Amino acid sequence: MTHKLSRDCPATVIPAGDAVTLPAGSDVFITQTLGGNVTVRTDRGLFRIAAENAGALAGYTPKAEVAEVAGEFSEPAVWAALKTCFDPEIPVNIVDLGLVYDLSVEKTAGGNKVDVKMTLTAPGCGMGPVIAEDARQKIAALPTVETAKVHIVWDPIWTPQMISPEGRKVLGLE
Repeated sequence: MTHKLSRDCPATVIPAGDAVTLPAGSDVFITQTLGGNVTVRTDRGLFRIAAENAGALAGYTPKAEVAEVAGEFSEPAVWAALKTCFDPEIPVNIVDLGLVYDLSVEKTAGGNKVDVKMTLTAPGCGMGPVIAEDARQKIAALPTVETAKVHIVWDPIWTPQMISPEGRKVLGLE
């Protein structure tokens, strides 16, 4: 279904990762709406519209996001937050894609420090910083998280064999 942008809208070029503004009145076709962000196709290519700008899509109603984790902080809550992060071109979360290599939680005097090491499906992907920042923000929103850092690493190099059984099913690989 085609939508029109009701106002100028900040977006990110996929896969380059460059910030642009899509002009009001542009026709866009929604290709993916996972993790709160929206991937759209225009006559100029593919773009990611961040959740906070999805209101610019006339006639589009965002899906209700998963409720924020309430109660005490836990490592499973961090994993759950990471599972709400998606590559804008692939309908599988970054955990099931096998992109998250390490998760470290350190107790601090006032809460928790979380460090994540993740990779990308292709070196040089311009969307890497965008995906990593999405993950960092979602972790930082968890209760008692004082600091959250997401590092992009390249060792080991990602391969499709790292995709979980759940991810393989979504992609039709099983």
